[in-house]
Parts: sequence; C-alpha cells; structure tokens
Amino acid sequence: MRFGFDIDDTLINLREHAFHIYNKKLNQNVSLEIFRELKTLEIHEAFGLDKEQGSQMWNSLLEEVYFTDCPAFEGAIEFVNKLVQDGHEVFYITSRPAKYCPNTRDWVVQKGFPVVNSHFYCGMQDHEKIKIIKELQLDYYFDDKPAVLETLSDVPTKVFVKDQSYNQHVNIPRVKSWVDFKF
Repeated sequence: MRFGFDIDDTLINLREHAFHIYNKKLNQNVSLEIFRELKTLEIHEAFGLDKEQGSQMWNSLLEEVYFTDCPAFEGAIEFVNKLVQDGHEVFYITSRPAKYCPNTRDWVVQKGFPVVNSHFYCGMQDHEKIKIIKELQLDYYFDDKPAVLETLSDVPTKVFVKDQSYNQHVNIPRVKSWVDFKF
C-alpha cells in the first residue's frame, strides 16, 4: 500500500513548538490551554498580534521553528517505521517553502522517520498537494489542514485528519493519537 503524510502538525507538533518559541521571544507566558482552544491554524492572536504582525513574526522565526527541537507526536515515528517494515511505501508531502526542502528532508531523517528521497515532496502550495496525491495514487493520506483536506473529497484515497483544535469541523476519520491509531 501507498501512504502519504503531511509533516507539520500531522507527524510533528510544529504549532505547539512555535507557540513555546513565541512565548519566549515575546517574553510572555500564554498558557497551553489557550493554545489548545485556538480555532485557527495561525497562533499569533493568542499573543495579541494582528495578522500582519503575526506573519512577520512567523517569517522571522521559520528556521528556528522548523529546525530546532520540535517533537514528533507520540507514536508517529514508530507508526511510520512500522508501515515501512511491513513493506508499505511512505511518501511525505509538505508545503514548506522550497528553499527549506533539503534541510527539512534531512531533519525528518534525523528525527527517525524513514525517508526515500524520491518519496519526499516539498515546496508546493497547499492546493497543489491534490495533484501529487492523485499522481501517486495513494491508498491513504494524512493531513491536518482543512484547506487541503477539502480538496481531497473526490479522490479514491482514504483520507484521515490529524486531530487539531482548528479542524474540528472537518467530518472525516480522525487520528487523535498515533499510539492508538488503527485502520
């Protein structure tokens, strides 16, 4: 079988990692409870930043957010490795900016995820993921973003949403925990 995975906030806890960095950089102590209630993908409002300030903050911290000690979700590394051990193909499809693709691939490998270079797709816009997913003829695809998931309603691929506070309105099967996930 062919499995596709988004990386950020699907396999790794990027938003929460960024949230901690924002607290530190802005010398604030916004609680994780507030983070877990956010109904948007963006985290800037929790820190009193408007959209422009939030965008500037995010862009100024991208390398720190992407390539420091962001944790994988519990069980994610083991889940993906088990798929490969069982003979399945794993593809990564991330919309991180193209200039970060080589470092992202290396970082994912360093974290312990199994990566075949030809199965690593990076640098596209979210809406372009659908083309790649169709071309790869994936059996399963996992992502967190409603904007991506909503473009997959007409594909034969079985789609799962990684449960997040901002995607509760998406009505497709959920992955709440990689440790407990079963097909």
